[in-house]
Amino acid sequence: MALLEVTGLTAGYGDAQVLKGIDLNVEEGEIVAVVGSNGAGKTTLLRTLSGVIGARAGEVRFDGRRATGITPDRAFGRGLVQVPEGRQLFDRMSVEDNLRMGAFRRRDRSAAARDFAHVYELFPVLGERRRQLAGSMSGGEQQMCAMARGLMAAPKLLMVDEMSLGLAPVIVERLLQVLTDIQAQGVTVLLVEQDVNSALSIADRAYVMERGEMVLSGPASELLGDPRVKEAYLGL
Repeated sequence: MALLEVTGLTAGYGDAQVLKGIDLNVEEGEIVAVVGSNGAGKTTLLRTLSGVIGARAGEVRFDGRRATGITPDRAFGRGLVQVPEGRQLFDRMSVEDNLRMGAFRRRDRSAAARDFAHVYELFPVLGERRRQLAGSMSGGEQQMCAMARGLMAAPKLLMVDEMSLGLAPVIVERLLQVLTDIQAQGVTVLLVEQDVNSALSIADRAYVMERGEMVLSGPASELLGDPRVKEAYLGL
């Protein structure tokens, strides 16, 4: 059974319909990528899944239960956790306090303490800067903090929106490695990216999104070699 099942999902803003009948599945333990150019509707998809905007039609099922129209608070509580585009950290709070905000709903205090140690192992620089104001760090360090905050929520599905945006290639490589590491530890990942090559390099399966529709899907390795993807997104 899929961890996330999306069928015929439509959504938008005001009179503008952005998502036009989206079908998508994410199996437990996978990294699934949704790739496409800016304006394709990728961020709107994640906002709809996490309840930030409402679905107009279609169905979302998460972890075997209906999740269409779920509120952001309930989505978060059920383990559907989003790392938003632009990080959206609490700039005037310390790194450690930002991470505590990720765990604020948890009651398993001993497990949360272990997760603190774990995210500092994944991102050693955050441990070094735990007392530093999050807003004073570099863009790459802030992205690490945003991802660590998401992991502190103990997600069943971690949805990562435009992780590589504005970051140096060496930082992107490190973040991609972290995603493969957490997948190996049992976290399922839905990665939304404009950087098609990076996303397809680590994903198990992928969807290509254009103008609010899924136009291609399949194993990521096959899409990476697809002439249409090469021409449209890789400049080959």
